[in-house]
Amino acid sequence: MTADLTTTLCGIALRNPVLAASGTFAYGVEFEKLVDLNALGGFVVKGLSREPIEGNAPPRLYESEGGMINSVGLQNIGVRAFVTGKLPALARLRTAVFANVFGNQVEDYLEVIRVLNDHEGLAGYELNVSCPNTSHGGIYFSSDPALLSEVVAAARRVASRPVIVKLSPNVSAIEPLARAAEESGADALSLVNTFISLAIDARTRRPRIGAGFGGLSGPAIKPIALRLVYQAARAVKIPVIGLGGIASGEDAAEFLIAGASAVQVGTATFWDPRSPLRIAGELAEFLRREKIARAADLVGTLKM
Repeated sequence: MTADLTTTLCGIALRNPVLAASGTFAYGVEFEKLVDLNALGGFVVKGLSREPIEGNAPPRLYESEGGMINSVGLQNIGVRAFVTGKLPALARLRTAVFANVFGNQVEDYLEVIRVLNDHEGLAGYELNVSCPNTSHGGIYFSSDPALLSEVVAAARRVASRPVIVKLSPNVSAIEPLARAAEESGADALSLVNTFISLAIDARTRRPRIGAGFGGLSGPAIKPIALRLVYQAARAVKIPVIGLGGIASGEDAAEFLIAGASAVQVGTATFWDPRSPLRIAGELAEFLRREKIARAADLVGTLKM
């Protein structure tokens, strides 16, 4: 039996449900000599802002037990350099390409989306709401349902493509935020982003990351990510994309069972840029062994 990995996300046809996540796959084109980009289910480019950002002081990465801590600081070339220097090559691909968008005020998100709207080559937008809203005293969009609703509703009014909202795990309850995003017009959710963390060098008594705190990702966060994906998927009717520590096809299957319609692979691509393709192949093999015809048949089948 050959397993069927094809699926749709917000009306977008995907070859398989395994995408490369934002932040670990650069702008995609940098990997084209290592990875058959057209064989991916899709990928999300690194976050784009109105203006270029240099990012945080080094060190930016620290390999922790069972994962990785990063504080890159959302370094990027800015949306205008992206549409002139990167997007033309991406537009030639047959795979689905999503642009991750972020800002510190609602207007920042809208300006990036307006620029992207005018160019071909993207399937949709992923809003990174794990940023402090400077116009509201630094409260994070991702932790306040009212602020989240404001930015999602504004983006949905402007966007000419589907809008995915990437939720943070650094909240007391995910359900109110998932529902706020859905009610404000989100076409899908993706979760989780990284967990705020701290690594210390006991000899120097200093943080191991230049910025102090960083975001923990990798296999260590998978059980918590699975719980949050399950809770979010039960709270909304729109599709959920799961991520957090996925390193194998069986990991991907677990997220589908928890309620995700698709998954994203992030940290694993640091060690193996081809890992999304490998994981998709392992998912197909898992389905074949379990005599499951379609990956979509796994979605939301957790027995609690």
